Amino acid sequence: MAENNNARPRGSSGGRQGHGYQRPRDLGGTVRKLLKYVARYKLQLVIVMICLVLSSAGSIASSYLLKPLINDYILPGDFGGLLKMLLLMGGLFLLSALCAFAYARIMVHVSQHTVAALRQDLFNKLQTLPLQYFDTHQSGDLMSRFTNDIDTVSELINNSFASILSNTLTFFGTFIMMCVLNWRLTLVTVFFLSMMGLVVKFVGGRSRANFQRQQAALGAVNGYVEEMIEGQKVIKVFNHEQKAVARFSRLNTAYRDAATRAQAYSGSMMPAMGNLSRINYAVTCCVGGLLALGGVFDIGSMGAYLVYVRQVSQPVAQVSQQVNILLAAVAGAERIFAVMETEPEVDEGQTVLVRVETCGDTLTETERRTGRWAWKRPDGTLTELRGDVRFHDVDFGYTPEKTVLHDVSLWAEPGQKIAFVGSTGAGKTTITNLINRFYDIQHGTITYDGIDVKDIRKESLRRSLGIVLQDTHLFTGTVADNIRYGKLDATDAEVRAAARLVNADAFIRHLPQGYDTVITGDGGSLSQGERQLLAIARAAVSDPPVLILDEATSSIDTRTETLIEQGMDSLMEGRTVFVIAHRLSTVRNAQAILVLEQGRIIERGDHNYLLGQRGRYYQLYTGQAELS
Repeated sequence: MAENNNARPRGSSGGRQGHGYQRPRDLGGTVRKLLKYVARYKLQLVIVMICLVLSSAGSIASSYLLKPLINDYILPGDFGGLLKMLLLMGGLFLLSALCAFAYARIMVHVSQHTVAALRQDLFNKLQTLPLQYFDTHQSGDLMSRFTNDIDTVSELINNSFASILSNTLTFFGTFIMMCVLNWRLTLVTVFFLSMMGLVVKFVGGRSRANFQRQQAALGAVNGYVEEMIEGQKVIKVFNHEQKAVARFSRLNTAYRDAATRAQAYSGSMMPAMGNLSRINYAVTCCVGGLLALGGVFDIGSMGAYLVYVRQVSQPVAQVSQQVNILLAAVAGAERIFAVMETEPEVDEGQTVLVRVETCGDTLTETERRTGRWAWKRPDGTLTELRGDVRFHDVDFGYTPEKTVLHDVSLWAEPGQKIAFVGSTGAGKTTITNLINRFYDIQHGTITYDGIDVKDIRKESLRRSLGIVLQDTHLFTGTVADNIRYGKLDATDAEVRAAARLVNADAFIRHLPQGYDTVITGDGGSLSQGERQLLAIARAAVSDPPVLILDEATSSIDTRTETLIEQGMDSLMEGRTVFVIAHRLSTVRNAQAILVLEQGRIIERGDHNYLLGQRGRYYQLYTGQAELS
């Protein structure tokens, strides 16, 4: 039976990060962080900028050529000159199109490489975070940052980035040409552009907030779906289908409402901009016509100016539309960077684990595989790895408000088997988590071979420990690969020897491809007992001096358990072993049995001694009390 989850700050589907709205902290800061990733491709970006300038210049220049085309060739009837001018305009349009094609292709390359680096950095960051972070965040919500949030960033870089720059260049170039043609008439356009700016500010501000809500709600939906898929068997056993559907319906409705609001504001941008653009065009035609009739404006300039009027509103409309994509991407990027800015797992340890060989009574560091290890302190001193683990007045709580362990002191000498028994939530699994330094204690010390575990580098500490958890997790890959996870450089012979040691070899050889059988879906095709056997074999192949068995045989029938114990006796020989078990028969041969209640050790001794005391252990063993 598992540890009491109430003792740990595990998040539920409600109230976790990603569920609910969090106002963007720093729009400019997030954009700058994204630009740092994009800036890794400076040469490509320089080429993109050149293509953007040429594309925009070609488009603007071809429109200006309407003025001489009308005034100097159409009105006088110079068809030869008209043909040359048309060819020139066609060349400019072709140049503009080729440059646009070139920068679009380059941005695809930049986009995919950028998001690949971002995704890699995000995954690397997750490997540095403490377990407490994963206790308080939905795995589905974290997965959403790798998929939906990364996709919005990819869309921004792939399409919107170049589009915003191109339209910005086109806008300013067009505006300058309009001023050159007729600055008075440009005042009319300035008025409508100001109106467009107000629309962008009003709609964009609300879009930003709603896109953030949309991304957060999507993360909550993904997190809940992931939980329900993993817990489908439990849902069916307890007839929880209707409640699961109802809960999903609420989350789905919240996502629908957030997405509807975000898309409603996003969708209203283009119609508003389009209507203002058409009104601007109509008013400009009227005013320009009056100026032309008054002799202030020639026909060619009028024609070119009207083209620019249509052009100048298009970049504004396009940018305003891209702003919505930008805001969605920033909302996603903020969620990504929120993970990447989380404080990593603290590791101030300087003592490392090294291979050693002996020459007389002297330990010497070596690169050869000798089967012997030692702790190497910062001053170069070597202390042989023996497996002596001690707790000295340890207090610990997963949160500051709730202390789980109170003044715990215990010792496990090399080669001893120490068993923990007690009710659910008593603190048994917590003690083993502290040995691994999955969490840091608030008070007291934990020593390993006389060295404070805080002074040992975590990688070295965990390399010296083998652990079999109650909740077995198998990875997609062959059976051999899953066993080899305990020691990545283990040979095939070592893998098979570990399997034989724990009596897993027989069932493995009966699998379709034996050790090469591919496991998928967390080993769904295997029984719970078979999955547990593979987890024990994984610990066996690592050959650790300290072994932690957290309900290692809880999912195995009594007959299989007997077979495993025969192999486990060999595995545990000469090792320090910590055992957590609800079956008291499995801990009878332990040198020391520790009885825990409410985070305190209330009894300690071997099986016979504790029975003679007629205390809590006696009550549990004789059935007068039950482990709950």
